[in-house]
Amino acid sequence: MEFITGGVAAAKGFSASGLHCGIRKNKTKKDLALIVSEKEANAAAMFTTNLVQGAPIAVTRDHLAKGSARAIICNSGNANTCNADGVFIAKEMCRLTAEQLGLKTEDVLVASTGVIGQPLSLDPIANALEALKKGLNSQDGSDAAQAIMTTDTVCKQAAVKFFCGGKECVLGGMAKGSGMIHPDLATMLVFLTTDCAVSSQFLNRALHDAVDNSFHMMSIDQDTSTNDTVCILANGLAGNETICREDEDYHAFLSALSAVTDALCRMIAEDGEGATKLLCVKVSGGKTREDARKIAKTVVCSNLLKCAIFGADANWGRVLCAIGYSKACVSIAGVDVAFSSSAGEIKVCEKGAGIPFSEELAKEILSQKEITISITLSDGEANATAYGCDLTYDYVKINGDYRT
Repeated sequence: MEFITGGVAAAKGFSASGLHCGIRKNKTKKDLALIVSEKEANAAAMFTTNLVQGAPIAVTRDHLAKGSARAIICNSGNANTCNADGVFIAKEMCRLTAEQLGLKTEDVLVASTGVIGQPLSLDPIANALEALKKGLNSQDGSDAAQAIMTTDTVCKQAAVKFFCGGKECVLGGMAKGSGMIHPDLATMLVFLTTDCAVSSQFLNRALHDAVDNSFHMMSIDQDTSTNDTVCILANGLAGNETICREDEDYHAFLSALSAVTDALCRMIAEDGEGATKLLCVKVSGGKTREDARKIAKTVVCSNLLKCAIFGADANWGRVLCAIGYSKACVSIAGVDVAFSSSAGEIKVCEKGAGIPFSEELAKEILSQKEITISITLSDGEANATAYGCDLTYDYVKINGDYRT
């Protein structure tokens, strides 16, 4: 498996485009994206667990009932959530896009991200579709990736090349996400494309497995949003035998999918609103996988710990505190904790108790851009990793005037 360029447009038969249509006031910000497959693609998706859900989710769920799709239309700057005419707007976005591409309305999936509770006008979208179609690029998905950004500061793309059944396949994707990020999805949109042939059933299975170990193990601010969508399209143009059972090819596909979702997950966590550091919490020796996951997620979600990481303060007691309220089955007397980064590694806790360590070295380690907290348990063999970031003054500034 090899990482390559191209993002969501890297796989054979896919093209993407993005432009500014006028939803966002800032004309330098793209706000409308399109992804198209040249042939019908098997499709699968996962959505937010929030009871308040954006209108596009209802429409996309409906269109996904047949298990396939040809295109995805997505806007930023307005979430189309809690609007009386939201479903009508989402359906019209699909209909107008289908009309422009010569497709059926149900062949188009729709997503939106941005401010909640503000009306979304169809006019700028309708007026931009012709140009959006003309701008489709089969080599580079950068314009589309930029068009789904909100408070993101960087464009998030990844793609890999791998082999299934002796055929070279490609899987790529793009994501947006910076705030309102918490396990069980987040305020994020993730669109994945592959030319690998995979049945709808196993596409859905692989997506759930990959998301469970990536986006479900990430937190920035413990807020779960209303429009979260992770969607994958598989058009089969690589020519491999369709994956329809759990065999070597399925695991090769799952590995590729996991590599891309993990890469995008790390990008989102690193680009958390106001963040200065990427935080990785690695747990080993858990009694069960669920216990290890609970501990990793609870620690990465601790606001007190996130503040300590921002201040480069080796306050390891906050790690133990979070483990203690994680509701995991764990022997605290068997917990070791270490901090590491590009500046080195330092052990700060052994068998549930503090040990002497150099505060100066710890400060240097925690001052780097990527910090790993290694938690070694004595209860079993289960492992888990969670991703997050530090909590800074800028997070409050960004969210204090988000609407304005």
